[in-house]
Amino acid sequence: MSVPAKVPQSRSAAGAGVPIYSGPVPAGVNVDVVRDLVSLHLPEFTIADVVACGEGQDNVAFDVGGELIVRFRKAADDAARAALVTAEAHLLEEIAGALPVAVPEIVFVDAEHACLAYRKLPGTPLLKQPRASRSAWAEAVGEVLGRSLAAMHALSPARMAAFVGTDDAPLPEWRSDAADIYRDVADGIPASDRPAIETFLAAEPPPRVARLVFSHNDLGIEHVLVAPSSGAITGIIDWSDAAMVDPAYDVGLLYRDLGPVALDALLRSGLGAGDGGLRERAIFYARCSVLEDLAYGRESGRPEYVDKSLAALGWLFEQ
Repeated sequence: MSVPAKVPQSRSAAGAGVPIYSGPVPAGVNVDVVRDLVSLHLPEFTIADVVACGEGQDNVAFDVGGELIVRFRKAADDAARAALVTAEAHLLEEIAGALPVAVPEIVFVDAEHACLAYRKLPGTPLLKQPRASRSAWAEAVGEVLGRSLAAMHALSPARMAAFVGTDDAPLPEWRSDAADIYRDVADGIPASDRPAIETFLAAEPPPRVARLVFSHNDLGIEHVLVAPSSGAITGIIDWSDAAMVDPAYDVGLLYRDLGPVALDALLRSGLGAGDGGLRERAIFYARCSVLEDLAYGRESGRPEYVDKSLAALGWLFEQ
């Protein structure tokens, strides 16, 4: 089933007029609702097991028979949820085939239930792989993701602005938020790492970027799928936060999660050509976001986020 035709309210929701934020899921979402929606939209599909498979800040997801992912969008009210899920579906249709990696293929959208369904991509999140494997694959993963980010950044800003909003918080605001988070998580950070973090938080941020580009805007390793045997990338998922952003932001998230080898590989792909400050800003975003991820891991009971954040402190805040 194809995605419904674009409607004016969906297009405006994808632009700068509607904020993207977390909130409650639609009322009554459960396994039975998933079964009913799949039966309604895909009557020929044989429904096997339906299993809740994850919940993040923006979505809650269900796995249907190992073939489909059915996701429900969070937001403050029904209208916002409907607009955001429809906008994301239009975005995925727009970028399909434009990147050197796979993205989810939409099979139906139900805006009334803030739901979209897509064919499950092969592979598992890179976050779930052992740290030693992530380290061994960092260069190869960085090269592929560098080409993927370069392809995203090359898409027409005017065209992509029809599908996504702008996320361009000033860098001093990033630093201020990171300082607030640090006060909450400092007790869980080794004492040997704290002086370098505090020095960073007291320093002036880099100059602001002049040019915004389309990007995933949440490209941590939880959203990169790989083949567990080889580390080959099989897809990028969860495009809920995609926006017009600083081109250094997603580079910073990958540096945070995969280290200096990955950063060098990312930059060799051509990212930052003509942008002499991209590396500096990527490091800045990595340092701010590692504190955010550490706080998220602690608050949500997700030890994998805590572990990767603490492991990254060594390369992010070298003395």
